[in-house]
Amino acid sequence: MSPEQRFARWVKVAIAAFLLVFLYFLIADSFMPITPEARVMRPVTRIAPELSAPVKEVVVHDHQQVAEGDVLFRLDAAPFRVALQQAQLDREQAQQDNARLKAELAAARASLMSAEATAEERRGERRRGEALLARQSLSRQQYDQQVAAEHTAQSAVASAQANIESLEVQLGEEGEANLRLRQADNALEKAQLDMAHTNIRAAESGVITNLQLQAGDYVQAGQPALALVADKMDIIADFREKSLRHVSLGDSVKVVLDGWPGQVFEGKVSAFDAGVGEGQIAPNGQLADIPTTDRWVRDAQRLRLHVELNKSLPALPASGARATVQLVPGDHLLAKPFAALQARLISWLHMVY
Repeated sequence: MSPEQRFARWVKVAIAAFLLVFLYFLIADSFMPITPEARVMRPVTRIAPELSAPVKEVVVHDHQQVAEGDVLFRLDAAPFRVALQQAQLDREQAQQDNARLKAELAAARASLMSAEATAEERRGERRRGEALLARQSLSRQQYDQQVAAEHTAQSAVASAQANIESLEVQLGEEGEANLRLRQADNALEKAQLDMAHTNIRAAESGVITNLQLQAGDYVQAGQPALALVADKMDIIADFREKSLRHVSLGDSVKVVLDGWPGQVFEGKVSAFDAGVGEGQIAPNGQLADIPTTDRWVRDAQRLRLHVELNKSLPALPASGARATVQLVPGDHLLAKPFAALQARLISWLHMVY
């Protein structure tokens, strides 16, 4: 065989191999897609105090494992302790005010009884005066004085009744339903809550990372002071949208983690994201900004799905650890051995890079 013939044969072999690999790529991308664009994500809680105050003590240290409810750092509680004592005094003052109003109300009711008795007496005198006036045994002036005295007594009764109503409104309801006591209790509860919030606790178990907080630092309410990486994980993977047309929730997944080369972990598709950033338009009051490109072939849009492993890992990887995700759609049985082979090949490649 001449060199020209050998060269032509190798060209044909190369073309055939290229066509075979290209065909395999098209089929694999549809029925057993794989992506290296995957990461292990662990929820990161940015711990922020609910009060503004100096830091008195940082209880934890960097990289420390903490449990839910553990104290992370403490604020200077002195001003909040004073506020709590003031709230307690205000409640005592409210109780004393209620007792004073009750005493005034009792006195007002006694005054009403006295005014009613006086009014009844003046009414009787006025009636007797009418009889005497009819027999001309009483002067008109004396009778007018009796009428005026009766009106004065009735006015005193009305005044006493109004005073009682005013005191009843000020006193309000009896017992714990009393408005003044409820307001004092609310202020006391807030002061107690502020005291409790001087101890900042972990909302869930995790690891403290990148700790920069020190005693003496002044922290603002609502401003993150340290980060807590939770003891749970989620694997996210980004695929071209056309590669996901045969994928459904619950389909099998093979995961290769860069941190565990040579190993393949089994899992399943747990969720699909409803959209990406390009699918959100901010209502900014401006006209549409239409992106332009001079490329003949635009980049394919990638969509994100979430993966749940069937078994726990020997240890939790760091948040952001890289992974490769191999999908195995459930309706294509012939793709399963090839998908397993692809995942195993990637796991071996991680041994050298």
